[in-house]
Amino acid sequence: MRARPKRTFWVLPFLLVAVGVVALLNNFMLIDADLTPYWSWLLVLAGLQVLVRGDIAPSWQSHSFGITRGSVQSASLEIESGEIDVQVRALRKPGRLIAGQYTARSRPSLSVRNNHATLQFQRGQTWLLSMADWDIGVSSDLPWGVLASSWLGNLDLDLRGLSVERAIVSSGMGAVTLVCPDRPGGPIYVRSTFGDVRVAVPDDMRASVRVKAGPFARVRADSRRFEAFEDGHYRTYEGDTPPRATLEITASTVFGTIYLG
Repeated sequence: MRARPKRTFWVLPFLLVAVGVVALLNNFMLIDADLTPYWSWLLVLAGLQVLVRGDIAPSWQSHSFGITRGSVQSASLEIESGEIDVQVRALRKPGRLIAGQYTARSRPSLSVRNNHATLQFQRGQTWLLSMADWDIGVSSDLPWGVLASSWLGNLDLDLRGLSVERAIVSSGMGAVTLVCPDRPGGPIYVRSTFGDVRVAVPDDMRASVRVKAGPFARVRADSRRFEAFEDGHYRTYEGDTPPRATLEITASTVFGTIYLG
């Protein structure tokens, strides 16, 4: 369910309409007006709109949504966020398949087949000028496949409490932050071409990380937790407490820094 957007900070849209009307009348030579000196003020107001409201248009900010689980037994989460920042986490309360904050006047795509749900969040299906972040919470009592990508936006995924069969998280220029699952699961791939990659492994999990760093990239691994090998592999130390499972992780970047902790 989504709440109806509230029309706040209405000065910018009012001015845009007024300037549009004046420009239209001037185009038909009904009035003689030079609008050139006022364009800089419109840019200033647009910047204030983004700073104060997190969006250019006041009626297209992020709004709450939720989808009940129903008979779904497994799910896939597919995100293409473009320049939008995204946060993903596990839901604390049962009963919902997914819930959170998404672009107003838009809904994620949902398809269900053989009790498997596929949820798609696509930047191309939302209003172009809406810049509000996406905050997504998913059910913690069914297995997930995760595919998240952006070209400029930052991706922040906290997969603790989730059962993840496979996760691929990639950004072109944005930073990628991943808190690994604390349950056994499938392989995890994390990549950013120009941004930093941060991977956090829960204390009671063992991890094997294959690092692919370009010639301009750097690797910063917590020496208290990770042991480095010459073949580009990093492995967590075996402590006194038996770990739950071993996570297989591949982390790569070309120009950024990879942080392991």
